Amino acid sequence: MQEILILNPLFKERIWGGNQLERVFGYSIPSDRTGECWGIAAHPHGDCEIANGVFKGWTLSEVYDRHRELFGHCPYPRFPLLVKILDARTDLSVQVHPDDSYALEHANDLGKTECWYIIDCKPGTTLIYGHHAKTKAELSAMIENHEWDRLLRKVEIHPGDFFYVPTGTLHALCADTLVLEVQQSSDTTYRVYDYDRVDDEGKKRPLHLQEAMEVLTVPHRDPVLTIERTDRAPHVFTRYIKSPFFTVEKWDIAGTYSHQPNSFLLMTVLAGQGSVNGIPIQKGHFFIVTSACQSLTLMGQLELIVTFL
Repeated sequence: MQEILILNPLFKERIWGGNQLERVFGYSIPSDRTGECWGIAAHPHGDCEIANGVFKGWTLSEVYDRHRELFGHCPYPRFPLLVKILDARTDLSVQVHPDDSYALEHANDLGKTECWYIIDCKPGTTLIYGHHAKTKAELSAMIENHEWDRLLRKVEIHPGDFFYVPTGTLHALCADTLVLEVQQSSDTTYRVYDYDRVDDEGKKRPLHLQEAMEVLTVPHRDPVLTIERTDRAPHVFTRYIKSPFFTVEKWDIAGTYSHQPNSFLLMTVLAGQGSVNGIPIQKGHFFIVTSACQSLTLMGQLELIVTFL
């Protein structure tokens, strides 16, 4: 059975998108307003095709549904994770995501806990991460009175920073940010504020204030992160988060590294080139190490974001 699944990414145009996915990663993008690269996805709104092996041309959801043994007989009815790269040329809307129970009831979707690894940003760039309201009444009043400067909590960011964004967290990426995002396989977002901007037809995008008020966490609480770095010279491994939804690590590989995986792994090549079990890989590639793989060998100079359950 196939050990490695290479995936063809999908691209989404967004009002806030740009062209960094082409300039930085060399992707062929649909326009200069391309905001999202869905690199590992099996969602109804985006289902990546397999690019190699006996499953070439299949979608990831087809492989998952028909060959669950490749994913350790994962119990989730659909593929549980989604890996993206986001190019925020301008600010994203201020938004919040629901948890599983709310999303399943109201949107027939999973909840959307997510996290961000900052690939690149300009000096002084910030993002919105949380709010300053102490009660739901205060939150509602600030939103109604458009007191965005008082309400929104801004955090300065730098390349290499990591943020965990649990459901219920008010958040937004801001302009000039390139981010790798790992999330539950969900596309449910509730917008709270969109800067009163309009689309190409002169229409404002809809807001979802009622739903947002029902799912927002008040007061905001920063999650406690315990980032663990392990040096196995010449390689370095950094674990950013181990949550009920996913574990996310960064592997910096220099030379040859052998590993015996005990789970299927989702891998994104952020930089460098080399091979995985003899298959050439390079910056911008996405692949899955399936449960059929008993021994994994990475070779080259590689920066990888690795995700698993």
